[in-house]
Amino acid sequence: MIEIGRRGRIIAWACAIPFLAVIFLFEVMPLAAVLTNSVFKEGVPSVLNYAEILGSRFYLGAFRVSFSISLLTALIALVVAFPIAIILRRMPGRVQDIILVFSNIGTNFTGYPLAFAFVILMGVSGSITLLLIEAGLVKDFNIYSTAGLVFVYSYFQILLGILLIFPALGAITPDIEEAAKLMGASRWLFWRRIGLPILAPSLAGALLLLFANAMGTYATAEALVGSGANLVTIRIGELTAGDVFSDPNLADTMATLLVIILIIPIVAAQFLLKPKDSNA
Repeated sequence: MIEIGRRGRIIAWACAIPFLAVIFLFEVMPLAAVLTNSVFKEGVPSVLNYAEILGSRFYLGAFRVSFSISLLTALIALVVAFPIAIILRRMPGRVQDIILVFSNIGTNFTGYPLAFAFVILMGVSGSITLLLIEAGLVKDFNIYSTAGLVFVYSYFQILLGILLIFPALGAITPDIEEAAKLMGASRWLFWRRIGLPILAPSLAGALLLLFANAMGTYATAEALVGSGANLVTIRIGELTAGDVFSDPNLADTMATLLVIILIIPIVAAQFLLKPKDSNA
């Protein structure tokens, strides 16, 4: 039995080598290169890049705007996707499959195609915009703004939120709901006292993933508003490939700070959501 177990571990590690090699080549090495380049200024080891970013209102403003948009759209997605996922769970399996497939497609429909689609529909001369103006519901709508970014981000954030929350609802089994009904709990009381506490770790995890997804979005914002939006990803793109303000080392410093910003809440959430010791 010991020999079979050892052989199985060897085979498992052998099968995992290609996957581990891909992770090392395309994740570990690029991250190490970014971290290394972030502490160089004109070929000399220095922390001036960090001092420049942390002392600049412009770059700190980019982090503030990105953080605000990401948190706002993550909250919007969670609030909208949660009831949709609950309703979807009560629908027939065929309907669930269709909606989940659509959500999956919509989540991956980002970048330039998504921006182009919203420009056609809700741009200055977009079909939906003209209909709303004609109906007197709005005077104008500027998709090429921060509010427009929030609107577009919310589109794929809500769809991703459905995909993240729907599987978690499996923890609310029919037995739990039936027991709550037998005890006289109303629908509102059930979700407040039982449903939400059970789903709290999953909802918190979904919120973090939605936040990270928005923070890392580049192509959609760049295609929609270009350099007009002071976002971290836009600034990194300009510093990497810009003709006038090109500074790859400063771009790597911003990327490093962005990674830190994303890691801190994830680690904190893992610590806070860790199951308590029943013997404590």
